[in-house]
Amino acid sequence: MIIVVTGAGGPTGAAVSAYFRNGGHTVIEVGRKDCDLLDRAAVNELAARVEREHGRVDGVVHLVGGWRGAPSFAETSLDDWNDLHDLLIRTLQHVSLAFEPLLRRSANGRFVIVSARAAQAPEAGGAAYAAAKAAAEAWTLSLADALRETGGAAVIIVVKALVNAAMRAAKPEAKFAGFTDVDDLAAAIGGLYDRPAEEINGTRLDLTS
Repeated sequence: MIIVVTGAGGPTGAAVSAYFRNGGHTVIEVGRKDCDLLDRAAVNELAARVEREHGRVDGVVHLVGGWRGAPSFAETSLDDWNDLHDLLIRTLQHVSLAFEPLLRRSANGRFVIVSARAAQAPEAGGAAYAAAKAAAEAWTLSLADALRETGGAAVIIVVKALVNAAMRAAKPEAKFAGFTDVDDLAAAIGGLYDRPAEEINGTRLDLTS
């Protein structure tokens, strides 16, 4: 399979990329130095280049993220909203619009975002973050509707937060209760290919329980 991982520069991207690469698949890692995901023309060219070089795309795992919070609802900064809009929504829009035609042509295409419980249960100081995540989920569900009856699926994976080996090493006493390990996240994404598209398309896979 040909798998595109956007936001691949961090530990989560490394884990997802390694999972697919170890499975014998071709992984195209896209980090900040590779493509400005806020530049729609650049993202369109990325999709075109992938098609030229590989002929198809079987998966897009969109991992661009970020978090902003405030001490209280009244202290929420709309500058934080602007930042989160770009990180969590605008990049998703550009990537999904560019790659949707390729995913439609795949026999088993998957588009995945990672969301948070905050989108469904916002806290006062997390208004900007929760609203951005909720918007990203709605956008992904619209993509799911576009992929219906194509063999492809768009899926939202829900976590409380993510943890990796470096975080555990830095705080060996911490329990990271409710956190999802990035390797477990990667395996959950890989497992989406073992399930029929019609079963998972437009669903929220909750890894918090």
